[in-house]
Amino acid sequence: MENKNELSIELSAEIAEGIYSNLAIISHSTSEFVIDFVRIMPGTPKANVKSRIILTPEHAKRLLFALQDNITKYEQHNGKIKVGEQTAIPPISFGGEA
Repeated sequence: MENKNELSIELSAEIAEGIYSNLAIISHSTSEFVIDFVRIMPGTPKANVKSRIILTPEHAKRLLFALQDNITKYEQHNGKIKVGEQTAIPPISFGGEA
């Protein structure tokens, strides 16, 4: 018997490669959360947004819970993730606007 609630998710080869990001900028309005994934390169004054994800508040909270769960599982297997002192991030502007 086939499960009617089953969701088939496809992953193209291009998306499967992933995009490296070392900075996430999160903003929100009353109706959505926006997460911009950025790659900053040392010695370069300009960084590009590599991907933007827009979520409803409910899905943003589900993402938070899923990340918490996965980090807990990761740390149980691999040890605590060490977070060093955060380096200062220069003021951020989009599209040349200050």
